[in-house]
Amino acid sequence: MAVIKSPGYKMSKPMSAQGKSKMEEAKNVKDENKLYLHEGILYSTIMSPPENLKGLKELEGRPDDILLVAYPKCGFNWMVAVLRKIMAAASGQQEVSQIPPLMEFFSPDMQKVVGEMPSPRLLGTHLHPDNIPGTFIAKKTKMLVVFRNPKDTVVSYYHFMNTNPVLPNAKSWDSFFTDFMEGEVAWGSYFDHALAWEKLMDNPNILMVTYEQMKENLGQGVQQISKFFGFPLTEEQVQTIAGQSTFNAMKDSSKNTHGKHGNVFFRKGEVGDWKNHLSEAQSKQMDKEFEKHLAHTKLGAKLKYDIYCK
Repeated sequence: MAVIKSPGYKMSKPMSAQGKSKMEEAKNVKDENKLYLHEGILYSTIMSPPENLKGLKELEGRPDDILLVAYPKCGFNWMVAVLRKIMAAASGQQEVSQIPPLMEFFSPDMQKVVGEMPSPRLLGTHLHPDNIPGTFIAKKTKMLVVFRNPKDTVVSYYHFMNTNPVLPNAKSWDSFFTDFMEGEVAWGSYFDHALAWEKLMDNPNILMVTYEQMKENLGQGVQQISKFFGFPLTEEQVQTIAGQSTFNAMKDSSKNTHGKHGNVFFRKGEVGDWKNHLSEAQSKQMDKEFEKHLAHTKLGAKLKYDIYCK
């Protein structure tokens, strides 16, 4: 299989194919049954049933794992593609198109398979840092953590809810905005995630980047990420990867990487689309929440809220 593996490793059934079958299955599930509460956080009933989350606690992290972490709709799928290109270029292997699913999507059987995979493993998650298996911190696994300004995140999440069949339809923008602000969405509160990662920003095994930073200078971002994970790339390789990894390039190739579900994961990829959705009252409400939780933090400064959200 061509997903979370070192080049050349194969499995009998691609995880991307499993994900697609789950999306088809979801069409027969009522919206009210698509989310459930687990330890105070909502998860997808179809993709992350309780047995997945229970078993995941036993998944053993490795020092040479490559862990990608992002709150939903902060650029996870984009960074998956970037990481795969970096790994392929550094190893001299041809890149394989399938994406790694989130760890919380692994069934107990798949967790066993993942435990036997050769290194380096590329893994991903939307989990709150407190819910990531503890061995990943204990083994000093390097983690790339991606954040995006909250106004564009909520807009992207809203559209994702209405195009991804494994999640319930958001019904109305206003109701979804309220749910988001209250943390009543899958994987929980954006601000809870941000504050938890803020505490870990000085950990040398964690690299924090922002969606906006990558949009500003993708080449610089590719270089920073490759150095962090110890993948030596030439300047030519860096620029090639950056050229192939623009959001538009990713969207164009999504038919190959995501099949007919490409439009679910790659919509606009814009910075500032929130201006087309948030009312003045909603914008001010988000400003207050940001001021309350993140305005005077290192992560808050990195998000450049005054530039992207005013």
